[in-house]
Amino acid sequence: MGQPPVVYGQSTRPPRGDYSRADEGYTCAQNHAAYTAADHDTYRRLYERQCALLPSLASDAFIEALPSLGVKDHIPRFEEINDRLYRATRWEIVAVPGLIPEVPFFTLLANRKFPVTDWIRKPEEFDYIVEPDIFHDLFGHVPLLFNPVFADYVQRYGQGGLKAQGLGACEMLSRLYWYTIEFGLIRQANGLRAYGAGILSSSGELPYAVQSPEPQRLPLQLQRTMRTRYKIDTYQQTYFVIDSFEQLFDMTAADFTPLYEQLRGLPEFAADEREAAVAA
Repeated sequence: MGQPPVVYGQSTRPPRGDYSRADEGYTCAQNHAAYTAADHDTYRRLYERQCALLPSLASDAFIEALPSLGVKDHIPRFEEINDRLYRATRWEIVAVPGLIPEVPFFTLLANRKFPVTDWIRKPEEFDYIVEPDIFHDLFGHVPLLFNPVFADYVQRYGQGGLKAQGLGACEMLSRLYWYTIEFGLIRQANGLRAYGAGILSSSGELPYAVQSPEPQRLPLQLQRTMRTRYKIDTYQQTYFVIDSFEQLFDMTAADFTPLYEQLRGLPEFAADEREAAVAA
């Protein structure tokens, strides 16, 4: 599902998927036989294009985990990925018809189940798609679920999301998701790299996020991140940088309830608002 559900609320477009196939938890069976030859070819071409961009731009952890997806030349079967993923980190992927509400989304993550949209973009949407499709979700998100520390962070986010929903703090928490799981950068010994799925699945934003002098890159700091708005239809103007997945996990270990209270009523930062000292 790419972004957290509160992100989807910014769109007035009707949901794209066939929700009549979904159960009460919004999951459904992946109908692999329904994919056409054109669908498989779109997936293959997207996979090849992104793989060619990964060296010097993607995090080492992502590059190391990517082969765990299995096949490259057609849309994989979810059960085959799950055979490997569950053995690695006790996670599973589940098919969903499209965007789903907050509580089911958080509940799935909290139970180590990652929702993957099961339809794929049309050829005319090859370069840009408004909603996350199967390529975005599989290629961008699933590889790092094979990394134990990052996988634990995503589960913790789901648990925190259920709590935030009860506290009326989902918007603040969604910004943490956006700037880490979707658009996060990591500083490695060999330089800045991307680990966020929204970057890794985009042919344009991947080199922009890592190499362009245009955006600001700030060290991840919870208060600044949760107060920073974002845009869903342009490249980001602000990215937040971590030093390791362990740092990310430790930073989000605390109960956010006092933090939410501190942030309520404080002014927000625009997505492109610059800081005087850019530290990354």
